[in-house]
Amino acid sequence: MKVILRQNVANLGVVGHIVSVADGYARNFLIPRNYAIPATQNNLQAFEHEKRVAEARRNKLHKEAEALKSKLEHISCSISKRVGEQDKLYGSVTAMDVEKAFRAEGFNIDKKDILLEEPIKALGVYTVPVRIFEDVVASTKVWVVRE
Repeated sequence: MKVILRQNVANLGVVGHIVSVADGYARNFLIPRNYAIPATQNNLQAFEHEKRVAEARRNKLHKEAEALKSKLEHISCSISKRVGEQDKLYGSVTAMDVEKAFRAEGFNIDKKDILLEEPIKALGVYTVPVRIFEDVVASTKVWVVRE
């Protein structure tokens, strides 16, 4: 039986590929779990339409992400923390602190998208990468200042 894969299936193929599989494998595993649909003419046309709509949506989101990237790269936020001797921070600046600072600036960025390699532990200016979309990453400036 020929089927169109709707999701990536290990050792079988990736989304959109038409593959031949055993009838029982298709009926009992792939189709009930919505991993694949039978490769009929109507399903091929519907799948192609679905792919075009998804690609258009992805392109729109990519353009919006590029616009947001240019805005983020032109602003900087400051985070004030308590410091001890020799300007060492009490604690550290984490992705959650950076997220709160950007929310105060009016940007809704999730902490999972802030790509800090390690927490910031000293005063200064840091460049923090922020993932906006799949392959769109903005480099923002974060000032860690004395409270």
